[in-house]
Amino acid sequence: MKVYVGVESYTDEIGHIRPHVVHWLNGQRFEIQKVTEERRGVCSAFGGRGTRFTCLINGKIRYLYFEGPRWFVDAVKN
Repeated sequence: MKVYVGVESYTDEIGHIRPHVVHWLNGQRFEIQKVTEERRGVCSAFGGRGTRFTCLINGKIRYLYFEGPRWFVDAVKN
């Protein structure tokens, strides 16, 4: 499920973006411990084109997508 979220990120002087914190819909704040990969492409599961960041959040690998100007995550249904 594609869920748009708030993200704190850093953009350097040449335009490289690096996410640091994800703000979930209920107000929870999740620190990104590490970004292990960044790749341009299409999110085949949900559509959209942009950059996919492979992130370590709470010890788990999660995918965070930048579909400028918005960010979204692949939310797991319970």
